[in-house]
Amino acid sequence: MAKARILNIVATECAAKNDVKFNEWYNEVHIPLLMKYKGIKKVTRYKILDEKTKKPRYIAVYEFDTKEDLDGLPASPEFKAAIEEMQGTWKGEMFDIKWAVSCEPLKTWEA
Repeated sequence: MAKARILNIVATECAAKNDVKFNEWYNEVHIPLLMKYKGIKKVTRYKILDEKTKKPRYIAVYEFDTKEDLDGLPASPEFKAAIEEMQGTWKGEMFDIKWAVSCEPLKTWEA
């Protein structure tokens, strides 16, 4: 069984008019820029199933092997480049980061 990883989970929302642009950008630009950081091992994006809820529609789960890898991300040149690109692309029409949380594993169950 693979070791459980440290997670950084980010919930985002964008205006309906920016939905296609936001998803293309997140998938094709933002994640590839962040994946250059050696500490990120896997990223999975999710779209919430119940679109009538008032919760954010998009969730991104970033996986790290260690807390040190997660802690090193904000100071990394890869993160800084991704943030700079994001601010350039989304100036004036920024999507909303509704919340973010980092988690460490306690126990894993598998069927």
